[in-house]
Amino acid sequence: MSFGFPIFAFVVVILAVFVVLQAVKIVPQGYQYTLERFGRYTRSLKPGLNIIVPLIDRVGRKMNMMESVLDVPSQEVITSDNAMVTVDGVVFYQVIDAARAAYEVNRLEVAILNLSMTNVRTVVGSMDLDQLLSQRDQINERLLSVVDSATDPWGLKITRVEIKDISPPTDLVDSMGRQMKAEREKRAQILEAQGAREAAILRAEGEKQSKILEAEGRREAAFRDAEARERAAQAEAEATMVVSKAIAEGDINAINYFVAQKYVESLGNIASSSNSKLVFMPLDASGVVGSIGGVAELIRNLGGDGKDGGGAAAGRKGPWGN
Repeated sequence: MSFGFPIFAFVVVILAVFVVLQAVKIVPQGYQYTLERFGRYTRSLKPGLNIIVPLIDRVGRKMNMMESVLDVPSQEVITSDNAMVTVDGVVFYQVIDAARAAYEVNRLEVAILNLSMTNVRTVVGSMDLDQLLSQRDQINERLLSVVDSATDPWGLKITRVEIKDISPPTDLVDSMGRQMKAEREKRAQILEAQGAREAAILRAEGEKQSKILEAEGRREAAFRDAEARERAAQAEAEATMVVSKAIAEGDINAINYFVAQKYVESLGNIASSSNSKLVFMPLDASGVVGSIGGVAELIRNLGGDGKDGGGAAAGRKGPWGN
């Protein structure tokens, strides 16, 4: 009897410690535990210290509530234009409801992986190769929308779906390279032709403008020549009128003016003739000088005040007599 009580007390203490350990559950940050009573889900244990009923309640699933990433393995997909490409990607997801993620789907990561691969084949197969290579953002958006809607009953949130790599066959890549080179050469030739066309247009415009300016210059010169001839004719007419008036008034110098003018013009024509290198003819030098003097006298008389011009002119004798 003396040894039985200590053994009983020790057993009771051990049982008490076991019950306390079973009743106390510590959940780390970023996780949630599902609590089951007799195999049925009752609630979820939040991060921190939690008390449960020992031997009746137990922890069912330990769910990671942090955002996780899942690699989508490479797979071959046929596009809408019958091109075989190899596609792989990644899926970012987060558990929002621990209970549904634990009890609505079995093997959560495997389900997400297969769902993503299936939708990658569907989306990529509905596009041609050019769209597939140039519209990767649209592919990601479509995959995100489809996969997120499909996993919503599982208590998940698909945050991102990214296509990492799209690899066409080698021969197709070579063909695309040749096509790109031909397209760039075509653009270069078009740009060169456009440059030549613009240069020709500019040259034609310059020549046109030059001809217009040249024609305007000739027109202005002709106008000024005509104006000069008109003024010369007007001056000649005025001079003729003045001389005619002087003749009418009996001024002998007016006649001397015309004779001297014709005399000087005739001498100039003889001297400038291209057919005569040497000319012998009697010339009255004193007559020429006298004619010039008569012209000067006439000019002085016409430029005077008119009071004594007529009498002075009448009183002088010309070079050919009175």
